[in-house]
Amino acid sequence: MSGVVALVTGGNRGIGQAFVEELLEQGAKVYAGSRDPHGVSVDGAIPVELDITDTSQVAAAAARYPDVNLLVNNAGLFTNKRLVVTDDPDAARAEMEVNFFGTLNMTRAFAPVLGANGGGQIINVLSVAGIVPTAFMGGYSPSKAAALFLSGITRAELEPQGTKVTALIVGSVETRMSEHVDGRKEDPRDIARTGLKAAAKGELTFDTDWMAVDARARLARDPVRYERQLGRLVHKAVLRTGRE
Repeated sequence: MSGVVALVTGGNRGIGQAFVEELLEQGAKVYAGSRDPHGVSVDGAIPVELDITDTSQVAAAAARYPDVNLLVNNAGLFTNKRLVVTDDPDAARAEMEVNFFGTLNMTRAFAPVLGANGGGQIINVLSVAGIVPTAFMGGYSPSKAAALFLSGITRAELEPQGTKVTALIVGSVETRMSEHVDGRKEDPRDIARTGLKAAAKGELTFDTDWMAVDARARLARDPVRYERQLGRLVHKAVLRTGRE
């Protein structure tokens, strides 16, 4: 990572903080974006006040940090509300605003920066919920699916300037956002380490962990059955709000 200058959104906790720690350990210079920069606790990281839904803050960050050559779009919102039969009709819009439009804001703003620095690379931290309709994840699932499509479109549009784009499909990870989930959970540092290796190899879309690989296999074997299984889980979900 020598010579890498990274900006990680949502870098104050969870997977974002893990990326910050892993990048620093490997020798990169790291800007850690957060709505509350005082919440960035990793020694060596440069805190950046950054709400990815605020286009003025995003534009200011792109102007202030012209040396960035790796953008890690990690910041996300999970309201844990249903999509259709819901007590909060604005939740899905908020998730789309962060997970899709926020990622788009960052990508648009930093595309010229990356281009000026030889092309650089973008890593989009996505989810298993983005490859299969996940009913118990309400508006989060379609927002991550939209971000997956954004990854491919970004790759095509920025190919002439040499920018590489890797979409990470992440399963269940030990973070505050996944406290409602039972069963096996991955260490965030393992996700960050695996994700950086995948990006270095030039992977386009990469499943970072056992759950992501298993979900992909189930989807390939019997997509109808798998979607129905996930659909039945909506009636067992425990509701909680989380944003990283």
